[in-house]
Order: sequence, then structure tokens, then C-alpha cells
Amino acid sequence: MTTERLDQPRELRRTLRPHYDPEAFGRLSERIARFLGTGRFIVWMTVFVTVWVVWNMGAPQHLRFDPYPFIFLTLMLSLQASYAAPLILLAQNRQSDRDRIQYEQDRESAERNQAEIEYLTREIAGLRLALGEVATRDYLRAELAQLLEELRERR
Repeated sequence: MTTERLDQPRELRRTLRPHYDPEAFGRLSERIARFLGTGRFIVWMTVFVTVWVVWNMGAPQHLRFDPYPFIFLTLMLSLQASYAAPLILLAQNRQSDRDRIQYEQDRESAERNQAEIEYLTREIAGLRLALGEVATRDYLRAELAQLLEELRERR
């Protein structure tokens, strides 16, 4: 068992497997999935299929590359769908992970806010109790007015 030192960079390992950055691949899949969910994609796909069908029905016989049942077009659309579905699922999983992290942060923030509100509520209650024991200006005026009235009566 070898222990890796955390203050040293990792040694590069040579492998036969191709290296890819999962984060970059995830970002790319999200961009593709975002594009697949737009009206622009539907318009471009409609234009593509229409041009394909019109070309293979209206072009001279020697320039047609996919005759009437359009088997190659079906193959191309199936291939596109077989790649689109996993990319969309990957993008949804990444969004789900981001949402989960955001919910956790929101929950922690709400707990902190609740603790602060409870603290402030206790402080306000303590101030109210303390104010009940402190002589207010109106109370002092009333007492002084009463003393003044008593002094006048004694004279």
C-alpha cells in the first residue's frame, strides 16, 4: 500500500484508455440537450428531412442516394435519437445534482435564518421585560405631576 502525499502532485500514469474530462463532457451534453429542446432544432430537423426527401424523390436518378423507403434516412434519425436520449438523461442527472445541492444550501440558509429569528425574538422579549422595569418618560412626568399636585395641596 502506497501513501500519497497531498502536498505533491500526482504522478502521471500511462494507460491505454483514452482520457476525457467528465465535467467538460457533461457541459457539452447539457449544451446539446439544451439545443435539442428548442424550436430551432425542430425547424432545422424539419428542413433537413424535407430537403432529404425532396432531393431523393426529385433529383435525377443517378444523383439519388436514398430511394423511396428512405432506409438511410431512418437509420440516420435512429442514430440521432440513440445519441440524443442518453445525452438528455445525462443533462437531467447533472441538473438534478445541482438542484439537490441548491436545496441543501437553501435548507441550511433557512435553518440559520430561523435560528437568528429565534435569537432576535428572545432578545426582544428580554428588552420588553427590561423596559417594564425601567421608568419611562411618561411615567416620570406623571409621578412629578402628582408630586407637584401634593406640594400645592400642602401649601
